[in-house]
Amino acid sequence: MKQYRVGVVGATGMVGQRFVSLLENHPWFHLAAVAASPRSAGKTYEEAVGSRWAMPTPMPEQAKKLVVLNAADVEAVAAQVDFVFCAVDMKKEEIKALEETYAKAECPVVSNNSAHRFTPDVPMVVPEINADHIAIIESQRRRLGTKRGFVAVKSNCSLQSYVPALHPLMEDFGVSKCLVCTYQAISGAGKTFETWPEMVDNCIPYIGGEEEKSEKEPLKLWGHIENDQIVPATSPAITAQCLRIPVSDGHMAAVFVSFDKKPTKEQILEKWASFSGEAQRLQLPSAPKQFLHYFEEDNRPQTKLDRNLENGMAVSIGRLREDTQYDYKFVCLSHNTLRGAAGGGVLLAELLAAKGYLD
Repeated sequence: MKQYRVGVVGATGMVGQRFVSLLENHPWFHLAAVAASPRSAGKTYEEAVGSRWAMPTPMPEQAKKLVVLNAADVEAVAAQVDFVFCAVDMKKEEIKALEETYAKAECPVVSNNSAHRFTPDVPMVVPEINADHIAIIESQRRRLGTKRGFVAVKSNCSLQSYVPALHPLMEDFGVSKCLVCTYQAISGAGKTFETWPEMVDNCIPYIGGEEEKSEKEPLKLWGHIENDQIVPATSPAITAQCLRIPVSDGHMAAVFVSFDKKPTKEQILEKWASFSGEAQRLQLPSAPKQFLHYFEEDNRPQTKLDRNLENGMAVSIGRLREDTQYDYKFVCLSHNTLRGAAGGGVLLAELLAAKGYLD
């Protein structure tokens, strides 16, 4: 695989920092540029981030001396890179405009942001689930008038735990309805306990926009390409409730599910154990070897023990049992800033590279 020069736009925030840390020693991607707001531009990356470095590993040496560019100076950033990861903190319409400006400058964008998730010709991809959706990029390029440029996005972190568990069960058994309660880490809000002490010994039963995303985004993932757009699926019916809890990293979900054709517990476990997707078939560098891990113990998965499974890119499942109102219930866990955010973005970029969309 060729080497690609990569930029991170929004590099000083928590997800941007995670992108920077994941690109250290990446076999295909070399960090060539970092960009952020005008107040950070002109400083070295080390100066711009300062004491706000929130990653568990030290800031990569190669990143420290990079001079931060102004994210709005699209031509200057695009001139230094083959594509960018975008993790800016701006209003949704501003993000949409910025990402399309990069795309029109013939700089592909792999975005962690929600702004373009429901743009009909922008693929929103979990590589194990709907890798085929990247084919819509050709339609998007026609709309934008570009040869290389496009925008591709990853889905919201809250659904990365339970959607992968439902997906292998859909074809044979037909998921009809699902109730999910998510218990989400503070890093999902870009916070640490040092910057958000109010979260210690606390739980907040509301995360703005999260429940709508959790209910609607899976239907786009399970949709299909028709003409020049992705048409969302019409089922299953999903209802969600999302809570912020006092853990640093890791989103957990309690899932209740009903089927058109109820499987046995053994059939569900077999589907989970045998499931793999395009990321595994292509042996992408960031892909977990085993995407779904089931724990037999009653007290697993646990956030602290299991969030880093397979470098934080696998999904943990446990407590599968029959339910009195739905057919089954179970618990899932994923690492929200790895599988759910920057790691999922890197995996998507690897898929795009392997399929030739970054050339």
